[in-house]
Amino acid sequence: MPPAQNYIDGEWTDSESGDTFETINPAAPDEVVAAYQESTASDANAATAAAADAEAEWASVPAPERGAILKSAGDVLADRKAELTSQLTREEGKTHAEAGGEVQRAIDIFHYYAQKTRDLGGTVKSSSSRRTNLYTREEPVGVTALITPWNYPIAIPAWKIAPALAAGNTVIIKPASLAPGPAVSIVEALDEAGIPDGVINLVTGPGKTVGNAVIGDELVDAVSFTGSSAVGHKVYELATDDGKRVQTEMGGKNPTIVADSADIEEAADIVANGAFGVTGQACTAGSRAIVYGDVYDEFVDTIVDRATAVDVGPGDEYDMGPQVSEDELEGTLEYIDVAEEEGATLAAGGEALDGGRFGDGYFVAPTVFSDVGVDHRLAQEEVFGPVLAVLKVEGFEDAIKDANNVNYGLSASILTQNHTEANRFIEEIEAGVAKINEKTTGLELHVPFGGFKDSSSETWREQGDAGLDFYTIEKTVYENF
Repeated sequence: MPPAQNYIDGEWTDSESGDTFETINPAAPDEVVAAYQESTASDANAATAAAADAEAEWASVPAPERGAILKSAGDVLADRKAELTSQLTREEGKTHAEAGGEVQRAIDIFHYYAQKTRDLGGTVKSSSSRRTNLYTREEPVGVTALITPWNYPIAIPAWKIAPALAAGNTVIIKPASLAPGPAVSIVEALDEAGIPDGVINLVTGPGKTVGNAVIGDELVDAVSFTGSSAVGHKVYELATDDGKRVQTEMGGKNPTIVADSADIEEAADIVANGAFGVTGQACTAGSRAIVYGDVYDEFVDTIVDRATAVDVGPGDEYDMGPQVSEDELEGTLEYIDVAEEEGATLAAGGEALDGGRFGDGYFVAPTVFSDVGVDHRLAQEEVFGPVLAVLKVEGFEDAIKDANNVNYGLSASILTQNHTEANRFIEEIEAGVAKINEKTTGLELHVPFGGFKDSSSETWREQGDAGLDFYTIEKTVYENF
């Protein structure tokens, strides 16, 4: 299979470098999945120039007409769902069920924003002057640069691309190099749907080269980034120094408080799903269980049962797949070593899995640590693997204090039958997403998503109407005849 190409100004093209890079199957690293362009800054600049040239014409297209293209692209993705599910599993490592759900999410997002184009326009207000029409217009921001991660390689590009295009912006997308294939598939769908030349552009390659070139290009008006906090802060600084509009969604260290009124069997199910689903490789993964002392031992025993029951293996057959790369696996194992050195008790897992069905894949056992201190690195730092830290507290006051005692604030949950505790949790938790008796993962596409503290730039939210807010700017009109 020939290498996938960049998409610039309506044409599939090779990088001027002439170089390519390969992606591999994390469940079987000897298997090459695909090859992509090792692009240069010049390729990135060509993409931004194409987007700038197409900006005015695309903005002038009636919003429902833009919506029709999004609807058609969503239909193309739906027709290719089985193929895209398999692609995602092979390139990123998700199970088939997880990958299929993510592909469906991308389809739903395109259909959702296709409909939302009919709501765009503005508002009419009453003027204090006679013979004056007073109203607002929602206009596109302009040229948008989208930098997306590997862990949700089709859903996150979809929830950035679809509202950007719906609002009338042109787009350059730079997907993560570990799993660019699903983003390429989205652009293929838009191409098939008849999107005009230059409106959507895709460039693959290193973030330090391609990403920085796109972000720093004076033709770019807005930047949307999802990834690590360390990189996100650099993106924010680079973009805002040039006066660009910026949104960032970054890491998380998401707590689930387990109260003494919770059903422990149900609580363990919820926590396990949040901690070990998608191999713990989600910014909303439930990486901390903060448990009341009266039920602590029972919870630890039960969550250990859940962890050891997870059927790990290649995503086309098993319940939890591999980590996406050798580096991610090594990072997880390093945190496991650190936790043991700090005095936490390894209650389940803790080892890489190899041989047999695991082969040379990047597999790690679902891991549970008990006796974790609130100041331990395992309780403070994002691991991005299937590792759960279990902390003991006396009651709600200590639980909410420990839950907030991190630099992150993305998603948080409490498992309780006490309505007073639930209400206080909603008021006092420092997180952009607060859940009652639910896992920390899982998002509805029509409501805002974003975090507090180091989890977000705290500027604009993503998804729902908030997703459109970032890509539009209001103009107030006074019309007097």
